[in-house]
Amino acid sequence: MEKIDEHLLEVRSYEGEGYQPLIDYDQWRVAILRYCDELLPHRIFAMQRHNETDEVFVLLEGRCILFLGEGKETITSITSIDLEPRKVYNVRRGVWHSHTLNSEASVLIVENCNTTIQNSPKKLLSDEQRRRIVDLTHDLWQA
Repeated sequence: MEKIDEHLLEVRSYEGEGYQPLIDYDQWRVAILRYCDELLPHRIFAMQRHNETDEVFVLLEGRCILFLGEGKETITSITSIDLEPRKVYNVRRGVWHSHTLNSEASVLIVENCNTTIQNSPKKLLSDEQRRRIVDLTHDLWQA
């Protein structure tokens, strides 16, 4: 296979665990999220929100549950969705969220390249909210 000049085409991939930005350009970032132990349902201790950007998720393979927390300063309720492959899920700016992935999962993420921990606060979950995440995962993946 002929090598193409990187000035024409940039090719990136990621086969490790967790979140990895692959391309930052101008205002946007493309990343991959893959399975990691810290995102097992019983290990999710907090939800995050992005105060300056929406965040797009596309399931490429495996399974991923997206958890959404309603509320502004506190999380008043948690809902979930089992992502379907090749559908685009846009989490709106300011929405609390987290996710769990199975061991085969790979999720494409698109967000603003200036998304950082400084503009993406985390909110610790109560024991009841943590149990809710475990129960939602069980209900979706055991059905």
